[in-house]
Amino acid sequence: MILPLSSPERRRSRAILFAAAALAAMSFSGGADAEDTVRQVLPGAQPAMAPRQLTREKAPDQSEIERFCSNIADAARDRRYALQAEELKQLQAGIDQRMKALDEKKAEYETWLKRREVFLARAEDGVVKIYAGMKPDAAAERLAIVNADLAAAILMKLDSRKASVILNEMDQKAAATLTGIMASAARRVDPS
Repeated sequence: MILPLSSPERRRSRAILFAAAALAAMSFSGGADAEDTVRQVLPGAQPAMAPRQLTREKAPDQSEIERFCSNIADAARDRRYALQAEELKQLQAGIDQRMKALDEKKAEYETWLKRREVFLARAEDGVVKIYAGMKPDAAAERLAIVNADLAAAILMKLDSRKASVILNEMDQKAAATLTGIMASAARRVDPS
């Protein structure tokens, strides 16, 4: 025997029947797309959330890539310039440090050169005085053994009368060599 249903019970039974019919239709059709599925919602239950569909991300097309590149071009150029400027500053600092070291070495070498020149000037004056005090034949014998440039320099600093007497006492070849060196040193213009 079928008892008459009250109106809320009727609505509930109709909803259940409708859901069962939809479910049967879906299973009978062999399955439909996810958008066509009907979900059964039980009375008093929260509606089910739609399942998240996995979508394949679309590869960016060429225009998007070009737009992106053009948008960041200025920032990339500025960053590249900043990096180059920083590198140049580091290189400049290294160059400045080396220049300072070179200036210090140059000053040190100039100091040593001045000391050497003063010493050589004193030594030459002393050597010239020694040869000036020697007898001409002994001075000629000694100057023939010494380096030709040094002998010529000594003879040039001696009194011309004393130098001529020493050259007169020397061997002809040695005297000719020394005379040639003294003559070329006296020229104002470099012959080469």
